[in-house]
Amino acid sequence: MSKKTVLTFRSNNSRATMNLGRSFAAYMRAATIVCLFGDLGSGKTTFVKGLAKGLKIPANKVHSPSFTLMNVYQGKLPVYHLDLYRLEDPQQVMGLGYEEFVFGEGVALVEWPERFGPFMPTDYIKIEFKHVARDRRRIFVSIVGKSYQDFFNHIQEDKVELK
Repeated sequence: MSKKTVLTFRSNNSRATMNLGRSFAAYMRAATIVCLFGDLGSGKTTFVKGLAKGLKIPANKVHSPSFTLMNVYQGKLPVYHLDLYRLEDPQQVMGLGYEEFVFGEGVALVEWPERFGPFMPTDYIKIEFKHVARDRRRIFVSIVGKSYQDFFNHIQEDKVELK
């Protein structure tokens, strides 16, 4: 079997997107960086809710930190949920304790990571959400850099899929 460089998942509803996030939680380790790309309403926060649930954080505790830039959730691993949509200057991430959270002991889940500017990590799991229809999405998973090759190999070999 040849190894792919991008895995594609099709989600027909928010429950499926949450379930994919929950499945990915099993592969999360301390100091994991997941960058979530996609338009408003494409499923990024829904995915985060599922991943958090997989890390023993109640989904109803998870909400988009659009106005605060970051929420911290305690579960099996700490989760640092960043939403940089309203970030006006990349220097603002330094005031958050950027390095402590993004490169810390938990899982950093970053919505709108392109706004990091010069602080964009060089190694991360890239998840891109694309609208297909009203409730349907395509979710593309790849890695940037070399740090997450094991993660990518595991989800490919274990045939992780939407349920």
